Amino acid sequence: MSVAGDAGHATVTHTVGPEHTARAVGSGDLEVLGTPVLLAWLEEATCAALDLEDSQTSVGTRVEVQHLAASGVGATITAAASLTQRDGRMVIFEVSARDGNEVLVASGQVRRIVVERERFLSRVPPVD
Repeated sequence: MSVAGDAGHATVTHTVGPEHTARAVGSGDLEVLGTPVLLAWLEEATCAALDLEDSQTSVGTRVEVQHLAASGVGATITAAASLTQRDGRMVIFEVSARDGNEVLVASGQVRRIVVERERFLSRVPPVD
């Protein structure tokens, strides 16, 4: 895995392994990149694109992504995020993923909310 970027834009690159397949993550029965893993990589790119204070983090609130092409084990996938709008604590990213042949694997939008870590965690109910 590699991460590159600056405030407002970032990319992350991963190689699809057996642990990333739809079969492995329970989102299907094929040995291709599972949509939940692809989504995690897109969200990883959005997190990398944010320049936050140490006391802050962000949480995902809305995802609209089209998974457009299958990727087999061994494929290299680069997920990219570009900040397109900021409204107070809400940030909106355009996201995309491409394989090593520049085939568009996914595209869409991810919304996140910037939160104060301690305050957010203090509101998580305890598990009995």
